[in-house]
Amino acid sequence: MPFALPPADAVHPIILPDGTPHAGTVHLRAVIDHPCVEVGAHTYASDFDPPPSDGWVSRLAPYLFPFSKDRLVIGKFCQIAHGVRFIGGSANHETRGLSTYPFMVFDREAMQGTQPDTRGIEIGHDVWLGTGALVLAGARIGSGAIIGAGAVVRGEIPPYAVVTGNPAQVVRLRFTEDEIARLLRLAWWDWPPERIAAARPALEAADVAALEALA
Repeated sequence: MPFALPPADAVHPIILPDGTPHAGTVHLRAVIDHPCVEVGAHTYASDFDPPPSDGWVSRLAPYLFPFSKDRLVIGKFCQIAHGVRFIGGSANHETRGLSTYPFMVFDREAMQGTQPDTRGIEIGHDVWLGTGALVLAGARIGSGAIIGAGAVVRGEIPPYAVVTGNPAQVVRLRFTEDEIARLLRLAWWDWPPERIAAARPALEAADVAALEALA
């Protein structure tokens, strides 16, 4: 039977050998309905203690509320491991006063009208975020990047970079600059599902030329 991607709207994309869905892995776009969150097709998150289907935003971005002024944008085909957290601007306190105590959060009217830090988080396509990674306000992670387990990410991460540590530092690039430019032009994550399925051998073998032939 030829390989096919699981439907993008399937809640549980992984089917175990016994035929049961893996309850700890979900397609995020199928379970998230939040005005401050945008998630691309086939992006999944895994958790050893999965929340209810309507609790994934609270698990992944615990400070992001419907009235928050920052946004979380995640591209297509991203892989989000257990313990990853996105801490956007809505988590931050005002630091310019004499005190950092957040008096405004105890004032219902002020809570919805004022947010000291409105920086959001943007994740490109095909990004793997390892166990326990922490992504902070203002982070911009390029497509194809790998975020190591426990990394603390802020600022710009180049496409196809491997980063680790606190603060996260680029360890290496996964491919040459020429190959990265070609991959970004191909943008395979935007292809129809059938073409992506057919491209699986090239994607798994890191064969850019073969991928270009399929394009």
